[in-house]
Amino acid sequence: MVPDLGNFSHPAQNIKTLTIGEGSIVVDLGAGTGFYALEAARVVGPEGRVYAVDVQKELLDRIKESADAAHLSNLDILWGDIEKIGGSKVGTDKADIVLVCNVLFQVQNKKDFITEITRIVKPQGRVCVIDWSDSHFGLGPDTDLIMKPQDVKELFKDNFTLEKEFDAGEHHYGLLLRNNSQ
Repeated sequence: MVPDLGNFSHPAQNIKTLTIGEGSIVVDLGAGTGFYALEAARVVGPEGRVYAVDVQKELLDRIKESADAAHLSNLDILWGDIEKIGGSKVGTDKADIVLVCNVLFQVQNKKDFITEITRIVKPQGRVCVIDWSDSHFGLGPDTDLIMKPQDVKELFKDNFTLEKEFDAGEHHYGLLLRNNSQ
């Protein structure tokens, strides 16, 4: 069972921190239970679009049900493999912002994952990484799987510049990075 992280890492507050504009295109890679995708769909409004991508179909079904119940017709569900180039099924240079929330510890092929992010984010687009800073009473990854902020910055350094770091909630950190390509 997936723990309810909706209040644990403050999706609404974190989305607000990112200053995502109405009409934006947001891609949530490894969307999981959809807390971030659903909140982003509320923020981008009817002119915007949110793509929730995950490899677990049952989680995508839950997101779809939640989006339908909240009358969010601007949220698309994509079954895909975020660790393969082209695996997200999102078009090239499509996203204004890519959300990577609580998934880095699960990604085995980080090189292709970063390549996929670079492919889908627009030039000068942004990536928001929100991940675990520690494990908390059995919630979150094993301590040896947690990626420290410095390691994440190193992972993204070839194509992205750190724009800001922020507090993403108890036991989480946030990084906002900008795509360097023109």
